Amino acid sequence: MTRARIKRATIASTVGTALEWYDFSLYGTAAALVLPAVFFPTADPVVATLSSLATFAIGFFARPVGGVLIGVLGDRFGRRQMLFVTLLLMAASSVLIGVLPTYAQVGVLAPALLVFLRILQGLGAGGEYAGAMLLSAEHSGKTTRGLNASIPSVGNAMGSLVATGIFFLFEAVLSDEAFLAWGWRVPFLLSIVLSIAAFIIRLKVEDSPEFTREMNLRGVVRMPFRTMFKLSGRRVPLAMLMSIAPNILSYLPSVYALTYLASTVGAPAWIGLVGIIIANLLKLVTVPTAGWLSDKFGARRIMMIGSVAGAILFFPFFFMLDTGTPLVVWAALVMIFTLCCDLTLASQASMMSTLFHVRVRYTAVTFSREITGALVGGTIPFVAAWLTSVGSGSPWLVCVFCAAMCLICAVGTYFLPSTEADDEVHSEESVRQHR
Repeated sequence: MTRARIKRATIASTVGTALEWYDFSLYGTAAALVLPAVFFPTADPVVATLSSLATFAIGFFARPVGGVLIGVLGDRFGRRQMLFVTLLLMAASSVLIGVLPTYAQVGVLAPALLVFLRILQGLGAGGEYAGAMLLSAEHSGKTTRGLNASIPSVGNAMGSLVATGIFFLFEAVLSDEAFLAWGWRVPFLLSIVLSIAAFIIRLKVEDSPEFTREMNLRGVVRMPFRTMFKLSGRRVPLAMLMSIAPNILSYLPSVYALTYLASTVGAPAWIGLVGIIIANLLKLVTVPTAGWLSDKFGARRIMMIGSVAGAILFFPFFFMLDTGTPLVVWAALVMIFTLCCDLTLASQASMMSTLFHVRVRYTAVTFSREITGALVGGTIPFVAAWLTSVGSGSPWLVCVFCAAMCLICAVGTYFLPSTEADDEVHSEESVRQHR
């Protein structure tokens, strides 16, 4: 397997993931800072914010549906073909969000259309990251699988970095009136640029050699869910627990922290946006480093370190946010959103790429990862906002909740089987053949 082949697969996977995270990060930022005023005007700003964050969660609840459907088709027709479908869904929904009429123009139809497009966005995103990660990992060798599987997560940082940067640029140079009138739309319309680039690059990449070889030997799985649970056993529920911390450590700092800084701390919006930009810049280094560490010391160990560290550091994280001091806020975001989060993201990708048999891997990864993403990642901004309100503006309940969730993730990871799924299945088949 040549270096050029691995490089093309990894780049193609990463560019597509950048589009997914550009769209999702852009929506998350807009949901916290713009969409409440444009689509959910109300006399109570807390109600408007909660309504906007609820639409953010809706996209996550659509992700398991899209993920499982695309995963099943991906195990039938290949990873590469499905990644073109996800590109189309993500790009089309984001561009259409950019041209939606406002509540002031069409009333309740505006938020209804926003919800519909958010669902389409979620359907595409549900299968994108898993397919990109698998395409990259399955083009690599075993000794560098963790590194290659983690690199598409760099696309997360790239997409989020570009989205936050463009959003910050328009928010900074335009007046409040101009930004609310049309400026917020431009970043959504620019989604088409990333999608064209990703489409062209992916045209030059072959499908996964690991998947292709298995299909030639054994054919297509006819009953993917039955086969998935038969081959995977307890791996699926434990993988769902293992996916908790990456969601908590991603979406609480990158989405809810912006709302908390603006509404509770009273800090200017630029402080949080610049902090997210800094954190994502560092991810370009920390994500592949965490992938390398997963290859060297074991992905299970790296996941548990990241989860436990996050559980402990959420308490100083909010204390640092409460200062409202730019340098302290930025350090807090880097601590959780970069260092802790990247340890879990990279190790998750490494484990997911070997945890399930290749014949049902796409289905199993999307099923376990996206259901947890919907239940945890999609709801954490809303839950955190509600817990802060219950705590009379104090974040201590948020800290306790997030710490508990990260510890559950560490426990689930500890009990995951250490043997690769393909090796287990091939060993069982070899025993049966020699009886």
